[in-house]
Amino acid sequence: MPQSNEYLIQFKKPYTFEGNEHTEVDLSNLENLTTGDLIRADGQFGESGQFAVMNEMTTGYACILAAKATGKPVEFFQQLPAVEGVKVKRVVMGFFNA
Repeated sequence: MPQSNEYLIQFKKPYTFEGNEHTEVDLSNLENLTTGDLIRADGQFGESGQFAVMNEMTTGYACILAAKATGKPVEFFQQLPAVEGVKVKRVVMGFFNA
């Protein structure tokens, strides 16, 4: 029986970004990020004007890390429908809580 991919997010409806249709996004490369990637994400989060006591609890930070993990632009995640953005946030937070 195949294992489920806890990092695979399937969209309720196809999502179009920059003319391309997407039905899912795979965040499994979160596991390959380095501490340096996290430090750079912290800097990017601060430079965006956002502030949080715990960055990893915010949607904005989740979008930044998802972008780093997938190679997609952060705007891909920022423009997702809210229901899909919440899924991204949950997966990223789950990564930190693993």
